[in-house]
Amino acid sequence: MYQYDDYDQKIVDQRVAQFRDQTRRFLAGELTGEEFRPLRLQNGLYIQRHAPMLRVAIPYGHLRSDQVRKLAEIARKYDRGYGHFTTRQNIQYNWPKLEDVPEILAELATVQMHAIQTSGNCVRNTTTDQFAGVAHDELIDPRPWCELIRQWSTFHPEFAHLPRKFKIAVSGSVEDRAASWVHDIGLHMVTDAQGEIGFKVIVGGGLGRTPMVGSVIREYLPRWHLLSYLDAILRVYNRYGRRDNKYKARIKILVKAMTPEAFAAKVEAEWQHLQDGPMTLTQTEIDRVSAFFTAPAYERLAGDDAGFLQLKAENKAFARWVQRNVFAHKQPGYAAVTLSLKSTGIAPGDATADQLDGVADLADRYAFGEVRVSHEQNLILADVRQSDLAAVWDAAKKLGFATPNIGLITDIVCCPGGDFCDLANAKSIPIAEGVQRIFDEEDYLFDLGEIDLNISGCMNSCGHHHVGHIGILGVDKSGSEWYQISLGGRQGHAASLGKVIGPSFAQDDVPAVIKQIIDVYVEQRLADERFIDVFDRLGIEPFKARVYQKERAHG
Repeated sequence: MYQYDDYDQKIVDQRVAQFRDQTRRFLAGELTGEEFRPLRLQNGLYIQRHAPMLRVAIPYGHLRSDQVRKLAEIARKYDRGYGHFTTRQNIQYNWPKLEDVPEILAELATVQMHAIQTSGNCVRNTTTDQFAGVAHDELIDPRPWCELIRQWSTFHPEFAHLPRKFKIAVSGSVEDRAASWVHDIGLHMVTDAQGEIGFKVIVGGGLGRTPMVGSVIREYLPRWHLLSYLDAILRVYNRYGRRDNKYKARIKILVKAMTPEAFAAKVEAEWQHLQDGPMTLTQTEIDRVSAFFTAPAYERLAGDDAGFLQLKAENKAFARWVQRNVFAHKQPGYAAVTLSLKSTGIAPGDATADQLDGVADLADRYAFGEVRVSHEQNLILADVRQSDLAAVWDAAKKLGFATPNIGLITDIVCCPGGDFCDLANAKSIPIAEGVQRIFDEEDYLFDLGEIDLNISGCMNSCGHHHVGHIGILGVDKSGSEWYQISLGGRQGHAASLGKVIGPSFAQDDVPAVIKQIIDVYVEQRLADERFIDVFDRLGIEPFKARVYQKERAHG
């Protein structure tokens, strides 16, 4: 993992001191709410429905165990004993007191953490594959490039006040686990005919009010030019992006209005002023950053551990956990473990202070002191020996993080919704719990297979409902909470947006509607067909007919 140098630490410490004084002046009445607003947003502080919300940056989802313990300490000391992991691989505290926020930031700085650029119209946290560096299908480790982007984008004076917020994702594996096609910029690491590393550049993806899948504007960009090319993209956006209407200010709107071809031409023209200039990366700089992401001290193991294989063969519960929560590792004898934050009755993505301490202990004992966050709101131990998997499973059960549901319908991606967020039209968390309870029987859950279910409380799509195989969106109807259902969305290289099946449903009806949709799938599937395969084959009509048949009958 990247380690701060003196320069990094000085910047973060100075920011803490600045915000401490800004908060003091606001509380003393020397700054108005309107004057304080941009200052707090620059430090990740929102005013939510019940209390301030502080969003803490977790660069590309990587944490050291001491950082996890600090997050637990902050949850106990300044919040209500828990934190919420987000789809941008960050963590949010929902109940801090405004006067305590400078102290929280000061404590974060002691473990090389901060809340800089977690809000506002700037380049947000760069995200990547949660299995980066260990994935069995990885072509190139994207983490050094995420760090280069982080250093380039942090406090970039030209891009501190963009037309709207800006999100970048990087993928280095055969499978795109970073949802890169629905980001403002998606970067796929590739090689040319000579084996030289470069990037396929995708621009104009995004969800929210006007969801779009991105367009490729460059098939291959040599790695030396990554930062200067990103500069060119952001300059074009800064110059031509709309500022008169925040709903039309994202880069996706600009790319569509211009057409991807015309936008790409603008970028190439801008890049001519930057190419081979000071922003050009050198091998020395690439090597400097890459040195922070070397492999840990793996043991030399011959292959699969015999004890692990035996337990998997003899213990059905363990075998199911391995099937869903354990991911193949590039290093023989090792595996990556996903700790599920999706047990029934708990808000998806939430973790208590005690659980965080327990995860830190697991990381120290079994995973070289590292924890990762996925954009699906789960935690990962990326480097676990197969011989230790049984012990990790036992410990995860005690923590409440061993639910064997990764990739299944109860592994719900969900925003905080109307329980916390001022922007939300409807609650998300009760809907998630209602769905989880219907599919809580393990044999049934496993029989259904892979189904992505995503829930957003409003059109901002923080729960990524547009790319769920099943998407649920909270909408407002004359002051009451209703829910719109969409089907057929997906992320990855075949990214697509879900199609709305029809009129929205009342809150109490949503779990039953999801059950009806799943019933159609079970009745119609062929051997080995996933839900999304059945949808692709049959289309939306059979699902639509089933869920609205009661309304027609009553009409």
